Order: sequence, then structure tokens, then C-alpha cells
Amino acid sequence: MVDHDLHVASMHRMLKKAGAERVSEEAAEELRKALESIGFIIAKDALDFAKHAGRKTVKSNDVQIAVKRLLKQ
Repeated sequence: MVDHDLHVASMHRMLKKAGAERVSEEAAEELRKALESIGFIIAKDALDFAKHAGRKTVKSNDVQIAVKRLLKQ
């Protein structure tokens, strides 16, 4: 069994909150995969920003900058 950082149940809830009446298991799994991939990219960029600033600690501002950078692409 593979350990995931995000749970499929959370993806079901998110899709329902977005207005979906019904959500297939496959749709929830695809959303989980996509968000984990995007989250990993953001985390790596945020870590790079922290290291560039000479810090070991990733701060919220690092994450915010990484998100903005990703959304501009």
C-alpha cells in the first residue's frame, strides 16, 4: 500500500464543495495525484527560496512566492 500525503476522502469533499453532486473514486484519485504533484513543486520552490535567503526554515512567504510563480507559468 502506498502512503499518500493527501487522502482521497478529502478530494471527495473538495469536489462536493465545488458543486459536484456525485464524485467517482477515479475522479477523486486523479485530483489527489494532481494536487500532490503541484504541492511537491511548490514545496521544492519554497525550499529553494528559503535556502537562497540563507535559511533552513521554510516560511509562509516562501510558499506564497512559490505559488505565485507557479500560477504565472
